[in-house]
Amino acid sequence: MLLEDLSKRLTERALAAGSRMPPWPETVRGVPNGVLRSALFGAIGRCKRARLDRELIASVEGVVIRYSGMQLDQSDLDVWEGILHLSRNADLVQPIRFGARQFLRLIGRGGENGGSLGKGDRKWLKSVVTRLAGANVELQQGPYTYIGSLINEVLLDDSNGQYMVTLNPRMRVLFSRDAYTGVDWIIRRSLQGYPLAQWLHGYYSTHARPYPHNVDTLHSLCGSKTGASAKTEMAKERALRCWRTATLEPALQLLEKAHNDCGQYFRSEISPGGLVTIERTPTVAQKKHLQKRGQYPLMFRG
Repeated sequence: MLLEDLSKRLTERALAAGSRMPPWPETVRGVPNGVLRSALFGAIGRCKRARLDRELIASVEGVVIRYSGMQLDQSDLDVWEGILHLSRNADLVQPIRFGARQFLRLIGRGGENGGSLGKGDRKWLKSVVTRLAGANVELQQGPYTYIGSLINEVLLDDSNGQYMVTLNPRMRVLFSRDAYTGVDWIIRRSLQGYPLAQWLHGYYSTHARPYPHNVDTLHSLCGSKTGASAKTEMAKERALRCWRTATLEPALQLLEKAHNDCGQYFRSEISPGGLVTIERTPTVAQKKHLQKRGQYPLMFRG
């Protein structure tokens, strides 16, 4: 009964926030934890996208996602994060307005100081927004489930590249307290072009104290297609070893360098048995959470 009461209170608190998004700083991008702890926006590189129909997406325990639409990758997440960023501290009932050039620079394409942006960039943005508008999720995260679109409606004026985007107001429940993470945008942007490093950054950002994971667990959670066509268990194991050496280890090195460049502590280690251990500097909010549990600063060197 106590668990039922707690679940009810959490749900009521989330719904009481209405459709107004929470604010977060300019330097971060707010994303629901369930999204970052799954393969919804996978590290799939430039492989051919599949169309999914209520496909069960790989995720951590406590998160259940079924997805319908074209497969999504980390560049799609850049765009969705940008749209969410413009909606912060706003009422989701109201449309979000932006120009294509302005938005492309917001998400790090074309540079901040007037870098080149051409017709191809605007065409790419339109294709991603179209893909997100056709994406529907059933996302169970905590005591509630959001069933709906990632983007509700889009109006584009092709003559001047002006967008008017509307999100589903019910999406607000995914941004209740402790249900979303502010991802460091400087680090994420520095990792553009390296989808696994970006996925790892998002995933580990959601953890105040990252749990050790086996290599095959990370391989599944990030949505990697490496080894998907292997016919035997031996071939799958060989593909996984190759993925670890050629893809995972370099991605972790990139992630460590990106953190160090920003003055943040990050260290990774993979044991001979394939156990991945991460140490990182938690955010201010995560430090407070750990302090309440008596796990900071003793558990961290950063």
